[in-house]
Amino acid sequence: MDTLCITGGRVLHPDGRVREGDVVVDREAGTILGVGADEAIAKHAADASETLDATGGLVIPGLVNAHTHVSMTLLRGYADDKPLDAWLREDVWPAEAELTDDDIEVGAELGVLEMIRSGTTTFADMYFATDRVADVVDRAGVRARLGHGVVTVGKSEEEAIADVEESLAVAADLDGAADGRVRTAFMPHSLTTVAEAYLREGIERAAAEGVPVHLHANETREEVDPILGERGERPLAYADDLGALGEGNFLAHCVHVDDAEIELLAETGTAAVHCPASNMKLASGMAPVQRLREAGVTVALGTDGAASNNDLDLFDEMRDAAMVGKLAADDASAVPAEAVVEMATAGGADALDLPGGRIAEGEAADLAVVDLDAPHLTPVHDPVSHLAYAVRGSDVRHTVCGGRVLMRDREVLTLDADAVQARAAEAADDLVSRV
Repeated sequence: MDTLCITGGRVLHPDGRVREGDVVVDREAGTILGVGADEAIAKHAADASETLDATGGLVIPGLVNAHTHVSMTLLRGYADDKPLDAWLREDVWPAEAELTDDDIEVGAELGVLEMIRSGTTTFADMYFATDRVADVVDRAGVRARLGHGVVTVGKSEEEAIADVEESLAVAADLDGAADGRVRTAFMPHSLTTVAEAYLREGIERAAAEGVPVHLHANETREEVDPILGERGERPLAYADDLGALGEGNFLAHCVHVDDAEIELLAETGTAAVHCPASNMKLASGMAPVQRLREAGVTVALGTDGAASNNDLDLFDEMRDAAMVGKLAADDASAVPAEAVVEMATAGGADALDLPGGRIAEGEAADLAVVDLDAPHLTPVHDPVSHLAYAVRGSDVRHTVCGGRVLMRDREVLTLDADAVQARAAEAADDLVSRV
């Protein structure tokens, strides 16, 4: 049997406990054969085809970035310190109008490289040229749920229909790509940037094909108030009427949700993706994460795009989620360390309905090894606390997805880091000059 063994470290188990032990992986199946320190595990370790040294480290599930626009790495730092609506209309949308498919592929390479180096093995991406992003996912060895983002405001009827058709076609054509590591979704941008007729038709057709739906919802008050004024109902009631809520569907942000909307998310099994850094930077508000979790809503974490974050390091997002969650609840015990770690792992996998998120026999072998031997991580009273409050992406030593080693000892094996960074820097300069 072709096996990989991660040896010498401590392991974060699904119950939140940390115990010493090895993790043995069936590389052909891409799943975990066993976890622990018993004789059977020791024998597997001795016979392993490949080993990764986790001495002094903590083996965790690969992180899940459940909402991003990965190619926006080319716009990192391009337009900062502006509110969302002005930022989109004055800076981001004009820049995106100049993007080529090649730009999107290079930006995706840069973003995926950054995520591998910071322990993220899975992401959800709403953007354009989705086939090129899927190619990057294939080469890099990660997992993703991808979709073409639909925006109909400012477009003719013909253009709007074509946008919806492209998103549905992408969802059908790319599902199962990259040896099954790519899954898809229908991705209308939001309830206010896609007209009702297109939303309704697209969501109905996606549901008929068993395709999940992902969109931005309740990110700012400016998204809530127009729907309230025009329809006399809250946005998520409108989304429910459209069929956008339900098992397998997931919404980004959910900042300005009231108790009835939280209950609606819980009742329908719709997941919420919390993007705290982006929400803070754009002054969108503080999502009620504690109330969402207490209601039984599946909550995941996302970075959003690098233009509004400005990085794709999910450890930063964990810390931000814990901190802002306490402020939002006015309670220092709210959104504790173990909650944000769960949101970044199992919660993300569940929200995206993708493998991973847990280290246990039979689960997908999506893993990261965090090196705890650093001044800012000494002493280690509570490793879970460190994951939430002290670990940085640069502390990740190894990254594994589906049993394949993507990074060993900080060297990414599936992408040429120097070449990717050089191409991305050149593409970003060319893009800005065109804008």
